[in-house]
Amino acid sequence: MTRRSCTLYAVGVICGTLLVVGIGLLVSQVFRTFMHNRLKKEIVLVEGSRVFESWKSPPPPVYMEYFFFNVTNVNEFLERGAKPVVKQIGPYTYREYRTKDNVSMVQNGEKVSAYNTKSFVFLREKSVGDPAVDNITTVNIPAWAVMNELKGSFWKASMVSVWMNSMGSGLFTTRTVDELLWGYDDPLLARIASLKPVDKVFGLMYKKNGSHSGEFVYHTGEQNYMNYGHVETWKGQRQLDFWTSNQSNSINGSDGSAFHPWLDKNERIYIFTPDLCRSIYMEFEKDVEVKGIPAYRFTPPRSVLASKEENPANEGFCVTPQECLGTGLLKVSPCRKGAPVVASFPHFYLGEEKYVAAIEGMSPKREHHQTFLDLNPTTGVIVRANKRAQINILLSRISGFPKTRNMNDTIFPVMFINETVVIDDASAARVHKLLLIVTLVSNFPLLIVGLGAIMLAILIILLYRAHKQKNEVKHTVFTKPLYATSNEEDTSYSAVSDKEKEDPQNGTYIGLTAKSEPQE
Repeated sequence: MTRRSCTLYAVGVICGTLLVVGIGLLVSQVFRTFMHNRLKKEIVLVEGSRVFESWKSPPPPVYMEYFFFNVTNVNEFLERGAKPVVKQIGPYTYREYRTKDNVSMVQNGEKVSAYNTKSFVFLREKSVGDPAVDNITTVNIPAWAVMNELKGSFWKASMVSVWMNSMGSGLFTTRTVDELLWGYDDPLLARIASLKPVDKVFGLMYKKNGSHSGEFVYHTGEQNYMNYGHVETWKGQRQLDFWTSNQSNSINGSDGSAFHPWLDKNERIYIFTPDLCRSIYMEFEKDVEVKGIPAYRFTPPRSVLASKEENPANEGFCVTPQECLGTGLLKVSPCRKGAPVVASFPHFYLGEEKYVAAIEGMSPKREHHQTFLDLNPTTGVIVRANKRAQINILLSRISGFPKTRNMNDTIFPVMFINETVVIDDASAARVHKLLLIVTLVSNFPLLIVGLGAIMLAILIILLYRAHKQKNEVKHTVFTKPLYATSNEEDTSYSAVSDKEKEDPQNGTYIGLTAKSEPQE
């Protein structure tokens, strides 16, 4: 076998082997399955796993922005029933520090318990003003909470109404941003506290700085990767008791800090949030990219806060059949000690137009008021998020309180929050590295097929060149001179004598036939 034949044979064997092995691995999905299983085992909430430490102390900075609605026509609204006019003021920005405290494994390591502690530090450079100085005129929430609790008792309501007049406690109040957020001594609450156990301090974020919202127990994800980070219990409860149906009281999904790997665009993401006293769901909206990392954007659809007419599953969130609000609103008074607090998205985004039209100064825009999560589908890592929610108070006419006689039912905006996070550069680099490994390992069969295709191309080129050279040999013909003798055995030229080597004419004497000896 010639060297050329050996080369062709070797290239052919290598080519065939690579193609067969590569296509076989590609069809069987061996490497992809291996990588899937590897990530499922790595992304679990157990000591020593890839994500455990970052879950306990998230590295990316979280910022909490507070926007207030300053009322500019209080007297016209109260005395003549004019449309309230508000002006948005903010943001007042705080760096939010999150940690998981008292972390411990439970149920033989299948679950993990922790307390979610949050602390806030004011950032002047990211804020519009000084919260200790800037004043906001807004709804007097403590007064409305007290009035709402007493609306069934005319005599008690009348007595409290006298108290309010004597101490100058009106339906609206002007306080600093610090007071509204972190608390102030309310004179009406202080008076009531002398009669029954009531906290005399009120603040929208009172007792929430450096505190937690209760013990959570989470699934580690070892048993089923789809349950990674899901809440098993909150404050020892598997079900809530605020609402009127089992479905509404269900605790579903994670707490918003962890999501399982290998996300699918068609699935719903469930998040349990104690601030809303319920679980919500999010659906895929579009593909995005953050710092070069591909991500799926999930966002709550309109149906999450839809009315029971639009979404019958939401009927369980009605406090009573008479207290069932329209699309875009959720009355959370059952978990706010009966206070007439209503949650919505900022500026009543995704809500009915009548709520927007009732307040001058509302201008819902998706880019400013939408809540969303950008999740890398391979790892489930949060690469960017914006949680936006608005606190409103339900104002209405209450018997026994003459100041409310000109009031129609109004959902009055007080404040909205914008909680934001974007993956930091160090975490982004780690995600890039992990995605590169996943891509290379998962696509290794494609590399083998690619090498096989290259070898096939080389084989084709070699075969073509061998075929071409063979044809050139076949078409080469050597002919005899016309004057050659018949008994000539060789058509090649031969020297007549040794003189040819010494011939100064360089080969002039060349014989075509054997030279005969001269006759003597």
